[in-house]
Amino acid sequence: MKRICYLLLLLICYSAGIYAQPPTEDTLSIDMGAPPASIDLRPYISSLDASGTPLSLSRINQQTFTRQERLFHPKPRNNEQTHNCWLKFTIRNTGTTDSSLTFFAGWHDFMYWYAGSGGRYQLLVQTGLMQDNGNVKRWDHYAFPVTVPAGQTRTFLLHIINRSFNENALMPMLYNALQYERFRNRQINTYRSQAVVIQVLLGMLLVFLTIAIINYIQLPDRSYLYFAAYILGLIFFFALRLENKPYQLSVFHRWPMLKYYWDTLALLFCFYLMYLLFGNAFLNLKERYPYMERIFTFAAACTGGIIIIFFFCITQQQYHIPGVIYSYLYLVLLLPQLVIYLALAKRSRHHPLVRFFLFGSLCYYVASLLGFVLQIKPLGFVNALSTLSAPTMPMITGVFLQATFFLAGLSYRNKLVHHERTKTQEMLIKQLNKNKELQRKLNEQLEELVKEQTSEILRKKQELEEQRQIQLNIEYDKKLTEIELKAIRAQINPHFIFNCLNSIQLFVMQRDYEYAQKYLSDFSYLIRKTLDFSRRNFITLTDEITYLNTYLGLEKMRFENKMEYDIRVDPAIATTELEIPAMLLQPYVENAVKYGMTNPNQPIGHLIIRFQQLAGDILECIIEDNGIGIARSKELRTLPKHHQSSGMEISSNRAELLNKMYNTDIHIEVIDKSGRNFTESGTVVRILIPQL
Repeated sequence: MKRICYLLLLLICYSAGIYAQPPTEDTLSIDMGAPPASIDLRPYISSLDASGTPLSLSRINQQTFTRQERLFHPKPRNNEQTHNCWLKFTIRNTGTTDSSLTFFAGWHDFMYWYAGSGGRYQLLVQTGLMQDNGNVKRWDHYAFPVTVPAGQTRTFLLHIINRSFNENALMPMLYNALQYERFRNRQINTYRSQAVVIQVLLGMLLVFLTIAIINYIQLPDRSYLYFAAYILGLIFFFALRLENKPYQLSVFHRWPMLKYYWDTLALLFCFYLMYLLFGNAFLNLKERYPYMERIFTFAAACTGGIIIIFFFCITQQQYHIPGVIYSYLYLVLLLPQLVIYLALAKRSRHHPLVRFFLFGSLCYYVASLLGFVLQIKPLGFVNALSTLSAPTMPMITGVFLQATFFLAGLSYRNKLVHHERTKTQEMLIKQLNKNKELQRKLNEQLEELVKEQTSEILRKKQELEEQRQIQLNIEYDKKLTEIELKAIRAQINPHFIFNCLNSIQLFVMQRDYEYAQKYLSDFSYLIRKTLDFSRRNFITLTDEITYLNTYLGLEKMRFENKMEYDIRVDPAIATTELEIPAMLLQPYVENAVKYGMTNPNQPIGHLIIRFQQLAGDILECIIEDNGIGIARSKELRTLPKHHQSSGMEISSNRAELLNKMYNTDIHIEVIDKSGRNFTESGTVVRILIPQL
């Protein structure tokens, strides 16, 4: 009987061994009613690389899944191409109750969670950093529920697509409810501490931006604009980075793609393009170091081209390419940047602003390079490249220090400009005071001269009345004529000085201190020459030409280079030996400037003065302009008579007196071009001066 029982037992065991369906090697069999705290699913997951040819869900069952341990990594790493993979695992619930666990594989750009059996799958969750537009509570979106009924087996698929350069950690873990909550709390604390650092940095950058805008309003300068653009780019970069931190409320959560459009582009825009433009304007390289200015301009143009390439790659959804190019570009440019920094360091003694620029530049590049070097050992060289474009703590520190040094340099530069302006204003005030003193002395001298001449005239008249002899009458007439000539010159000098002072006043009112100072210098020269010529009846032609050159130069500055003049002298004339009456030509030249440079039909006024030697020792002087002409100028005279210029009339009277005194024949002819069939408007003054 016992033998029959043993035989039946062996038969039952054998039958059970034949018809039973033990779980496959890849199936995870657990009692989901009492699961362990966490399970590493890597031994149970098979994967499929779909980077070359994207596969649809209908074709997945036709593909072969294999074990690929290199697919998983506990820390971020870089992708040199779009990473497209499928993960597959099977779970059997050996318990007696229906239960669920939580599956977490990391934070990725696109994630599709499927569940099913027998080759048929249903999409349960669709999420990802690039397509989650609504709810910012992302943890539950990225932790997928694993539900298996009691005694059943289910297969799960996870489709992951990472298009960005930096791929987050990919470690598939299965948690029970308690362990998942603990893991979740640890991640919350980690991400919150990182987000707090970024938020503090954003606050400081907003303060820097406000200071830059206020300083630009006070002192418009391109360097403030470039610095403001640099700070604004950083603000957007770090504000969008908050979107990558779970549990953080970001104002850009409805547009998650913005962070990928401005991720690597922001680094190139802020730390290369705006950095180069800011350095060029801040250091004033065009005037101080022209060769280095060409280097900065060329580098900025190349950076702009690379930014266009980056933007094109992003529009083609090749988000990883800009990150790859930026990482290698950063390393390649380290040596050229070091050479430029050494060249600038040699000039820092003569240019204190270079120190601020150098310290700020070195803070960022040394900090980011340090962060990269520190990650080489744990991540490897290739994976550590991803830290060059990630806001690590060394990079954040370097950014803050760089912005601080740049802003301090701008403040110091503002102080230098203010000091220089104050010094220039003080010099201008001193010069104006000197000019007023000179004007006062000149007026006193002129008044004294008029008084002396008036007294001399009265005295001579009284002496001549007492003398009845013909010889004394002739001498009286000659002396009277000479004194009247000096009185006429005394009238010319105040008239000319009045016009010059008006020009100086115009430049001062326009705050053109440089031109005002040069005008004052030339005006002082004219005053000295005017005082000198007022004591002489005749001067050399060389002195007259120099005097007119100085006068016309002053008028050209007053007209802001809208006037051109040319003085032509016949080479046969001995200018140092030939003499002409003092201050005879100046009123006609002044009149040509006044009406010849205001022709609305001529954008630039032209004045030509020619000296020629005619037969019979006669000097011919021709003053020609392209102005509005005599007839037109008379029509435009609307001022009272006592405001009109009397210089030409005075010069005509002087010519008559000189003819009477020295028995000469000075001839003056004024010609209106419009009345003589000239091809253009204007006036020609022809003066013939015989030599004594």
